[in-house]
Amino acid sequence: MTLGLGSSRVIFTLVYLIVRSVLGLVVLFRRDLSKDAELLVLRHENTVLRRHVGRVRYEPVDRAWLAALAGLIPRRRWSEVFPVTPATLLVWHRKLAAKKYDTSKRRKPGRPPTVRSIARLAVRLARENPLRGHRRIHGELTKLGVAVAPSTVWEILHAAGIDPAPRRSGPTWRQFLHAQAAAILAVDFLHVDTVLLKRIYVLVFIEHGTRRMHIGGVTASPTGEWTAQQARNLALSLYERLEGIKFLIRDRGPNFTASFDAVFQAAGTRILRTSVQAPRMNAICERLVGTLRRELLDRVLILSDQGDRRRHRRCSDHRPVGRRRRDPRHRPPDPHVRPPQGLTAGHPTERTPQCPTPPPPAHRP
Repeated sequence: MTLGLGSSRVIFTLVYLIVRSVLGLVVLFRRDLSKDAELLVLRHENTVLRRHVGRVRYEPVDRAWLAALAGLIPRRRWSEVFPVTPATLLVWHRKLAAKKYDTSKRRKPGRPPTVRSIARLAVRLARENPLRGHRRIHGELTKLGVAVAPSTVWEILHAAGIDPAPRRSGPTWRQFLHAQAAAILAVDFLHVDTVLLKRIYVLVFIEHGTRRMHIGGVTASPTGEWTAQQARNLALSLYERLEGIKFLIRDRGPNFTASFDAVFQAAGTRILRTSVQAPRMNAICERLVGTLRRELLDRVLILSDQGDRRRHRRCSDHRPVGRRRRDPRHRPPDPHVRPPQGLTAGHPTERTPQCPTPPPPAHRP
């Protein structure tokens, strides 16, 4: 009896080893089929989880892994396999760039309130001198030894119901921009964050009268010498048209040095610096920056400054001849330049069939 039980165990062990070896050979010769079956099981399990689970929250490691695998999956199969869309990847990149430059956690509490005696003195000076604005009142307070900022005087007068800047004879800023649009040139910087979170700066110029855009240059370190050189390049490209520009609007950034201003002042252009934290004084250039972000920069991921330079140059070549509605009188920036064939005003890469030009109207007697 003991011998029979031992022999049966040996037979069972031999049969198990033989079956295991056969299955190993089957899997070895049918490795692709097993992988396909495993992918089908995982895909079905993913479908079931999506059906029962609500919104999935991805950790930073998960986002980096999905972004790395995004280029390996065909775009037509993203809806079946990939859990996110291309727009989601762009949103993740914008949040990552914003988090890098976020200083809200290091921000200290605001300034203490102004001493009441100083506020009463500022209000008294304003009521006794109704033609003086907050700047002159700030000067009088400085003579009295009161250390206060001009913006604080503005807030004190505004809270007291007094106009911080009473109107005098002369046009408003809006009327000035409207009347001198043909002779105004505006300049500003915009920044772009690459995929590797490297910040690139783009210098843009725009003519108020025609809304023509000029790309000054693209660099990662905009120094004063570099900005002045871009101004010289623009002066050479404008040539005789530079003499018709009487005003240049810019902010108070340290990149706009005296050498930059001298390039335009040599042609008789007057430099107008905007007030601190007053983007509306350069509203047309700010609108141009917003348009570049909405229509170009927010739709692509920039790899390097060379790619960003090509995209801005392409947009600059398209914008002057395609955007007629931006001109105050609905004229193209350059009437003698015709738009490229097949190019529309919606996007630089859109194509449209060319319509025949209608014949001119017949002259009536």
